[in-house]
Amino acid sequence: MSALPASGDGERVHALLTDGTTMCIRPAGPDDQEAVLRLYRGMSDANLRLRFFTVSRRSGEQAAARIAEPAPPGHRALVATHGGRIIGITEYETSGEGVGTAEIALAVDDGWHHRGVGTLLLEHLVSAARAHGIRAFTADALAENHEVLKVFADLGLRTARHFEGPEVHCTIPLEETEDYLTSVEGRGQAADLASLTPLLRPRSAVVVGAGRRPGSVGRAVLRKLSTGGFTGRLFAVNPNVSTILGVHAYPSVGALPLVPDLAVIAVPAGDVPQVAEECGKHGVRALLVVSAGLDARQAAALLAVCRSHDMRLVGPNCLGLANTEETVRLDATFAAAHPEPGTAGVAVQSGGVGIALLGGLERLGIGVSSFVSLGDKYDVSGNDLLQWWESDGRTDLALLHLESFGNPRAFSRTARRVTRRMPILTVDAGRTEAGRRAAASHTAAAATTTITRRALFAQAGITATRTVPELLEAAALLHSQPLPTGGRVAVVTNAGGVGVLTADACAEAGLSLPPLAPGLVDDLRGVLPPGASPGNPVDATAAVSEEQLRACVDRLAAHDGIDAVLVTLVPTAVAAATGDVLVTALTRAPGRRSRTVAAVLLDQEAPVRLLPSDTGQVPAYADPQAAARALGHAVERARRLARPPGTVPDLDGVDTPRAHAVVARYLEHTPDGGWLDPRTCAELLGCYGIPQLPWVWAQTEDEAVLAAQRLRGPGGLVVLKAYWPGLIHKTIEHAIHLDLRGDAQVRAAFRDFDVRFGHLMTGAVVQPLARRGTELLAGVVQDEVFGPLVLFGLGGTATEVLADQAARLAPLTDHDVHDLVTSPRCAPLLFGGDGTGPVDLPGLEQLLLRLSQMASDLPQLAEADLNPVLARPESVTTLDARVRLLPRRAHDPYLRRLR
Repeated sequence: MSALPASGDGERVHALLTDGTTMCIRPAGPDDQEAVLRLYRGMSDANLRLRFFTVSRRSGEQAAARIAEPAPPGHRALVATHGGRIIGITEYETSGEGVGTAEIALAVDDGWHHRGVGTLLLEHLVSAARAHGIRAFTADALAENHEVLKVFADLGLRTARHFEGPEVHCTIPLEETEDYLTSVEGRGQAADLASLTPLLRPRSAVVVGAGRRPGSVGRAVLRKLSTGGFTGRLFAVNPNVSTILGVHAYPSVGALPLVPDLAVIAVPAGDVPQVAEECGKHGVRALLVVSAGLDARQAAALLAVCRSHDMRLVGPNCLGLANTEETVRLDATFAAAHPEPGTAGVAVQSGGVGIALLGGLERLGIGVSSFVSLGDKYDVSGNDLLQWWESDGRTDLALLHLESFGNPRAFSRTARRVTRRMPILTVDAGRTEAGRRAAASHTAAAATTTITRRALFAQAGITATRTVPELLEAAALLHSQPLPTGGRVAVVTNAGGVGVLTADACAEAGLSLPPLAPGLVDDLRGVLPPGASPGNPVDATAAVSEEQLRACVDRLAAHDGIDAVLVTLVPTAVAAATGDVLVTALTRAPGRRSRTVAAVLLDQEAPVRLLPSDTGQVPAYADPQAAARALGHAVERARRLARPPGTVPDLDGVDTPRAHAVVARYLEHTPDGGWLDPRTCAELLGCYGIPQLPWVWAQTEDEAVLAAQRLRGPGGLVVLKAYWPGLIHKTIEHAIHLDLRGDAQVRAAFRDFDVRFGHLMTGAVVQPLARRGTELLAGVVQDEVFGPLVLFGLGGTATEVLADQAARLAPLTDHDVHDLVTSPRCAPLLFGGDGTGPVDLPGLEQLLLRLSQMASDLPQLAEADLNPVLARPESVTTLDARVRLLPRRAHDPYLRRLR
């Protein structure tokens, strides 16, 4: 299910009020006149006076009549409806106070005050206004109208007030500030939690479709609910029996003795919408649909029913959900066993992955706080669950398996906040080349599904693993051990060769094995048996005893130069050093170790297990690679937590209004969009201060010669590039001539183009030959789901062959741009690794930040490909650029709305 456009764009959307009620927001139209009139007629005299500054009913009639008229330019009205009835209206109209300013009005039904209707309407009005170039709202209110003044003040936008007698004139700038986004998030989270409570903490539940036949899904869910100790009242719906599995059964939902909070639907796909409608009419607040096989019509009907009756929905086609809280004990799944209570929150799309995760956590002894199988994810998503776990007071570890993202940018903001409180781990599904899309430019060719998802996970601080076993390996360490403060690892082993393998695994995971300090080496010699080698790895030999090994580990764990200790043990024939005995050295310690400690037990059958110890638990892995990967994930999380959240820098020299004008002018003449010609491309890049090598446009041979004479630098050489609409890769088409010296060579090059491309070519670009430097690629792709993605890496003709790029989602923060520059394999060249000295790193970061802002400002920017970008110690310059525009409208990813 894809996110809907903003309501101000002519579409209806649904959003949650503070109490979890679902409200529909849509543009007002002529057919709404009578409904708006009923809204105003239902207002008390006091509220009517606060709205119109008079108690005359004529004002309400005039306002309703205005809705029936064709909307004048600069006017927009949105209504909020519930159950088909208008419960609120807001509108703006551009005023004469200045360009980009509009006056607003707001009215809410008397019976719906203090539920967030007005605030939610204003959020949508703000989004619609921004999309149409309005930069500020103004509003007049009576000074005694404390409620509406509080609504304005609580929006999160900076509000200026000017008092004039009994009235207040408010001015509200509409910049999308961090304060505003944080305020919107806070309101959204409160509403989300209220709507999820009947789903995850129901006081009563009913299973619709629980049959008498053993093996049916509905019967299995009912058994799990009844045997799992559900603390609420439990019912079944079956018209043919009075009890099922000892649970009272009724012929229909409407016949139940009370209205259940949660209904579990396990009926054939064709019956699901009808059953959901019955639940909604009876007042059920949440649905769990385990049924599969709904077609598009049935799916649309199910979601429409949920929206119209204020019901949140998990599924369809899912394994179910569970909440192990002692006051709830809800297990509405058809998994084989009840989940053990604990602190790990689990959300999956695939039921099979869910079963694997639950089984793996059970083997590790890690209990579950709540489990939700999202299935086809029509409504409740991973974002909802992250917000629930952030606030449930129990969850301290989040495990996700998401195959799709409805709103990745909103998910990223939520995850950035939540992951600072608890680890979020995910399986990075869909990494194959099947996700690669056809693309025209180098940038788009590099923007695979894999690189986009990895960018999302990296920026959000999510620990992304490749497999379910790897996720469980990382979860075991993060659940049981303190985070390492760095990546310095000491390896201890009772077999030297195995220690070498462990050292290799650590290096491959990005960890380091520093030499041990002389004092520490002497200390270790004193506690280890004769013949031990106290280097790093520490070879304690097969003769090491439990006491000696524990003393060695304790000394390493207490040393300031070590962040983590990895102990690799193999069984030997030496009686004092059998595996079982040595393991106790790790689980019995005189005091709680402050460093991360993990073990590799090469003879154990389980891939990973948690060993109970005197001070907690120690993770034990079956091979060194698994242990090193888990340590690497922990180190990366510690690094992210150690630095403050990033900020999006303010850039000087940016002319956004001019950029919008350039785009509008181009799309007016080319409505279907396309690749910009060199002059328009340069103008657009210039709006954002992106440095470009000087160039001149030439349409004739003589113009090319004159341009070359003007542009020749100290070397006297120029470059000639042919151009025609649709040309992307000049090198492949042999549409470029380098190292041209003198007028004769320029003329010959132009004539060559004319002979080969005369029927296509509209002109040529003449540039001075650039001095040598590091050739890089910087680009942007607008992903339909994820938004703008900024790519950076090695450029030139080898871009696609070497595929050395990194990516981050725009807008880039200062941390994002640093990570972007340092992530590609070519990064050492930028820092002077080849002996030539570092390139202009601040200039490079500025170029990427400006590219990011251009992509964020312009939704029409489908692709931008700057290749090559020449980086030298004194400057960063774009040598060639291509930009493609498409007629797209802005999409507000942070606007509160349901899927």
